[in-house]
Amino acid sequence: MRYAKTVIYVDNVEEVLDFYYQAFGLSTQSLTESGDYGELDTGEVILGFASHPLAQAQFKQSYIRAQPKQPALGFELTIYCDNVSESYDRAVIAGAEPLMPPNTKGTSAQAYVRAIEGTLIALVNECAS
Repeated sequence: MRYAKTVIYVDNVEEVLDFYYQAFGLSTQSLTESGDYGELDTGEVILGFASHPLAQAQFKQSYIRAQPKQPALGFELTIYCDNVSESYDRAVIAGAEPLMPPNTKGTSAQAYVRAIEGTLIALVNECAS
């Protein structure tokens, strides 16, 4: 077995894909013609976004929607970056909610933001991993 992908259910797939490009430089790898599912070019593991109607069509169980104005769900995405401070500023300018400004200890740095769809994101340099 191997871990393949994470899919986050969102209100507007195209808006979220654009945010991740503006905030983190992650470009869209694929987007369905209907715009209800898209993936980012993140390397080996896929980060995808599906619309709530598409998610609900896949299975009939209810779920808690990530919402920017509600408490965050109990997980985070971690993004490695060369310069945590610059990445944090770029994300905030793109619309991310600032949660923890860059903090440096020795050679490692990390910061937290919340994406427009409500996902917690840790920005770290590779020394902090």
